Amino acid sequence: MGLVGMQGNENGNGEISEIPLGAKTKYIRMNSDLTETEEGLPINNPETRKFVFVCAIFASLNSVLLGYDVGVMSGAIIFIQEDLKITEVQQEVLIGILSIISLLGSLAAGKTSDAIGRKWTIGLAAVIFQTGGAIMALAPSFKVLMIGRLLAGVGIGFGVMIAPVYIAEISPAIARGSLTSVPEIFINFGILLGYISNYAFSKLPAHINWRIMLGVGLIPSVVIAVALFAIPESPRWLVVQNRIEEARLVLIKITNSEKEAEEKLQEIQIAAGSANADKYETKAVWLEILRPSPAVRRMLITGCGIQCFQQITGIDTTVYYSPQIFKNAGITGNSQLLAATVAVGFTKTLFILIAILFIDKLGRKPLLYASTIGMTVCLFSLSLSLAFLSHAKAGIILAIIAVCGNVASFSVGLGPICWVLSSEIFPLRLRAQASALGAVGSRVSSGVISMSFLSVTRAITTSGTFFIFGLISCSAIAFVHYCVPETKGKSLEDIEVLFQNEGELQGNEVEMGDVEHLMQKS
Repeated sequence: MGLVGMQGNENGNGEISEIPLGAKTKYIRMNSDLTETEEGLPINNPETRKFVFVCAIFASLNSVLLGYDVGVMSGAIIFIQEDLKITEVQQEVLIGILSIISLLGSLAAGKTSDAIGRKWTIGLAAVIFQTGGAIMALAPSFKVLMIGRLLAGVGIGFGVMIAPVYIAEISPAIARGSLTSVPEIFINFGILLGYISNYAFSKLPAHINWRIMLGVGLIPSVVIAVALFAIPESPRWLVVQNRIEEARLVLIKITNSEKEAEEKLQEIQIAAGSANADKYETKAVWLEILRPSPAVRRMLITGCGIQCFQQITGIDTTVYYSPQIFKNAGITGNSQLLAATVAVGFTKTLFILIAILFIDKLGRKPLLYASTIGMTVCLFSLSLSLAFLSHAKAGIILAIIAVCGNVASFSVGLGPICWVLSSEIFPLRLRAQASALGAVGSRVSSGVISMSFLSVTRAITTSGTFFIFGLISCSAIAFVHYCVPETKGKSLEDIEVLFQNEGELQGNEVEMGDVEHLMQKS
């Protein structure tokens, strides 16, 4: 080995000597071979690749619950209103409160995952959501429906925060972007299932169909209960808990060899530092977040900022209220409206696969540029179609293309990469709590936008609302340019160094790029 991670260097006696965090990344040529960190190498063992992928799949199942809820509620609300006779304000509250209340789950998930582990926090999320979902499906009144909605929101808050953190901590750097995007795939898949469920059960009586629509969403929770016995705990969490031998066994399962596992263990131990020291207590972690160093401040701006931009560009309103948007465009009839939303769901799911294929090849920033620029164009196009071509055939076609283009652009970049970045840029001691804070920003933004959408459209029209979303999307392009570093191919420990010195960032990226180029030539 020419280099052991960022923090360990092998000397002539085979011993590991420490390099302080913050040291600049160096690549050393030895025996005429250019080498890089072991975490940057691909997993060559097919069984190991399969195991890591299965872990990512199982950890992401909670995301199906979030996606299904978002998709199914867009159609179910039509029949809930008909059955329970709820007002427009109650509709807004019922839809938007899930995102607001999920912040409680996201905040609690950080501390909970540090206490009981990433794996069992995933299980807790499923239990809470399943309880809330069952209450919603059987609710005899709006009040009971809201109780179930609140519980489901807490469960979703746990799930959306912990899955990317868990996956990032078990994934090799070369595939971390793709694997950490798996929850976003499952969110999109859940949305599509929700839309299909709407369409499939829409012809049943109104007092039954929405209950079946909501009840079907409980199925993934059962699978999660089984999955918990198949996936390991995060090795990084085990190291922090000083369960070194267990961490070593997990690393052997997710790396190429025992030697690589041992080297990775040394690297994680150095990054974790004195894992049981006072500085890792929750109070100290939150103190560091509330009074951040310049490096941590840059991490928080990037992580929390990208989470907020993901929602304030209006993606949830496009998904939740797509039937209303298409109705404003000129489509009539519940079946036609729900059929149009299925097209949106297919588009959103299809384009997330593009992100998975290219996120670790092209990098995070190119996809974010394509995403935010594409969203901006589509949001302005939707605004113009609703303003000047409403109820015309051309206007309906343009509205459908604009909505599908918006969700496609979102799925290519801002959707999945938001979670990738927020799970990989923070140091180990802060990762769970800082990721939870970012998830809170996402959930609050989503809730506020969703709960106010109908009221705002009444005040400034649907066209005006999407014009504002277009302006916000413009500012997201600038944010990506100035605040988001490229993290492709870097280990979690390497990424921490990127934020240590603002002036060092560009040079580090060039150096990494040079190494990749040389590796390709060799």
